[in-house]
Amino acid sequence: MFLITLVDILFSVLWWMFVLRFLLSWLPNLDRRHPIIEWLYRLTDPVVRPFQGVLTIGMVDFSPVIVFILLRLVHRLVMSLLFDIVRWVR
Repeated sequence: MFLITLVDILFSVLWWMFVLRFLLSWLPNLDRRHPIIEWLYRLTDPVVRPFQGVLTIGMVDFSPVIVFILLRLVHRLVMSLLFDIVRWVR
């Protein structure tokens, strides 16, 4: 059960990292060279980059919506698999 809790916490941390990244993207005067912001972008870029520009309406890029939906789907899938493994082992 420890592994299930750990994976759930990791997904929650990842979720909040994306929320923070997308909220920070709305701040125009933000120093993007700040070490914490660079770190945040470095960790989240591999997931966000493939979806940037996929769903754009006017000047609004809806890639965060795609990322959030996929993150929730992957979270549910991983948690379901972990619960199944735990049931199978018992």
